[in-house]
Amino acid sequence: MAQNHSMDIVSEIDMQEADNAVNQAIKEINQRYDLKDSSTTIELNKKDKTIVINTKDDYSRKAGIDILQSKFIKRSISIKALRLDEPETDAGSRLTQKINLQSGISKDNAKIITKMIKDSKLKVSAQIQDEQIRVQGTKIDDLQAVIKMVKDAELDFPTQFVNFK
Repeated sequence: MAQNHSMDIVSEIDMQEADNAVNQAIKEINQRYDLKDSSTTIELNKKDKTIVINTKDDYSRKAGIDILQSKFIKRSISIKALRLDEPETDAGSRLTQKINLQSGISKDNAKIITKMIKDSKLKVSAQIQDEQIRVQGTKIDDLQAVIKMVKDAELDFPTQFVNFK
C-alpha cells in the first residue's frame, strides 16, 4: 500500500508569545538602573506585526533591542524573524527603532527551499502554497531528511514544520 505522507514548511510567529516577550522586556528596561532615565517604550502592533522602540539615545536603543532579543530567545521565538529598519530621530532628538516581524515564507525564499529539495534527489515533491511549502513523499524517512536539510541550511528566516501526516 503506497500511502503518501506530507508536511508543511512554514514561517510563523506566535503573537501571544511575542506579546509576552515585549512585556517582559518592558519590565526589565524599567528595572535596570542604566536605563531608568531613558524613558524607553516598546510597543507591539499585532495587526501590522511590528514593534516600535522609542528611546532617548543610541545606547538605550541598542540595550532595548538586546533585551528584546533575549526575551524572544527565552520564549522560543527565533530572532531571525526580527527585521530592523534604520533608526529615525524624532522631534526632541529621541530615537525610534521600527522592527518588522517576518511571518510567512516569501515567494523568493520558497523558491530557494523548493530548489534545495529538488537538488537533494530525494523522492519527494514540493509545492509552494501561498506562504508555505507542502512536501509530499511515500517514505517518512525522506520527509525527515528534508526537515534535517532545511534545518541545517543557513536560511535568514525561521522555519517550522507542521501538519506531519
